[in-house]
Amino acid sequence: MQWPREAERQRVAWWLVGLFLLLVVGRFALHFVGTFVFGLFIYYGARPICERIEDAVGHRGAAATLTLLAIVVPGLTLLGYVGLVAIRELTIALDPGLLAAVGERSSTPDAVRQLIRDPVGYLTRLDNFGAIRDQLTAGLRQLGVFTNGLVHLTLALSMSFFLLRDGDRVDEWFREEIGGDGSVPHAYVSAVDADLQTVYFGNVITVSLVTVLAVVVYNGYNAVVPSAVAIPFPTLLALLTGVATFVPLVVGKLVYVPVTGYLVWLASQDGAGLLWAPLSFLVVAFVFLDLLPQAVLRPIISGRSLHTGLVLFAYVLGAAYFGWYGLFLGPLLVVLAVQFLNVVVPELIHGEPLSPAPSAALGLGHDPEDADDVDAVGDESAGDEEAE
Repeated sequence: MQWPREAERQRVAWWLVGLFLLLVVGRFALHFVGTFVFGLFIYYGARPICERIEDAVGHRGAAATLTLLAIVVPGLTLLGYVGLVAIRELTIALDPGLLAAVGERSSTPDAVRQLIRDPVGYLTRLDNFGAIRDQLTAGLRQLGVFTNGLVHLTLALSMSFFLLRDGDRVDEWFREEIGGDGSVPHAYVSAVDADLQTVYFGNVITVSLVTVLAVVVYNGYNAVVPSAVAIPFPTLLALLTGVATFVPLVVGKLVYVPVTGYLVWLASQDGAGLLWAPLSFLVVAFVFLDLLPQAVLRPIISGRSLHTGLVLFAYVLGAAYFGWYGLFLGPLLVVLAVQFLNVVVPELIHGEPLSPAPSAALGLGHDPEDADDVDAVGDESAGDEEAE
């Protein structure tokens, strides 16, 4: 038996080291896949904005920082609003007798001194100590969930920031070490990159516009109808309507249809002939929060590089299988699979040399030759005719 030469043995050893590192890093990444995919979504959703800001300020790092601030500030505002609503709901849900008991015990100087001297004994003597303990336990549990979510959000934002700032370095490394212009790897990655920008950035703009429209529609409805058939928490429901717009075809139906059913029930209970109010709301919501996004906004903003049905299944099945991050992972997997079918599979099946030219039969996704010229709002590519 002839042993491999020293150089070949070293190459095998390094390949084994690389495989070990790949397994370790892959296991780590799998644990945080939701964070990484969400960071990727933020990156593609913010990249066109970052490019516009970079053209204005002339500095990539500053542009990345300003871009994230433009995203983080509205996000924190949203979280603050939801938190205030949750606190208000929690206050309403608490037993008024519990709050009164605590207030009564703490309303005298003796009670304050006793609380400072022996807080455990003081709280133990309260009639509702068990309820206080349960509320504190629930509050600490919610605080842990909030802290965990904040950590993952920080990691996702950090990842997107470094991609926005140093993405050109990654592109340069890929071109030099793996495949430059005209190579199959470059064609595949370029097409995937263009499709992801089209899908993710288009959804960011569509969701933002629908959210604004929903805020106007919901609050406008409450301004013109009697209070007996008013929408509870209209702004919060409008935000949820915007989030529901991520899913094509489903869009705001997940929110405004149940809201309409609730308003119909309120109108039937009132008995004052107010059925016109929920029916009018349904018509207005369907036109502005469903028909307008589907028929006008999404085709204009997102482009038509991917089939609508594929995107629908990507969002629905991705969320059903993976959970919340499936909304971002599903489209990523579909884009990877579609471009693999586009660029690689035909030559593999026919035993021909690999070529960067896409499959003319499939007609889905961006043409790799045009991928570098994709506009910020999603230009139509060679597969546009088959989008619907």
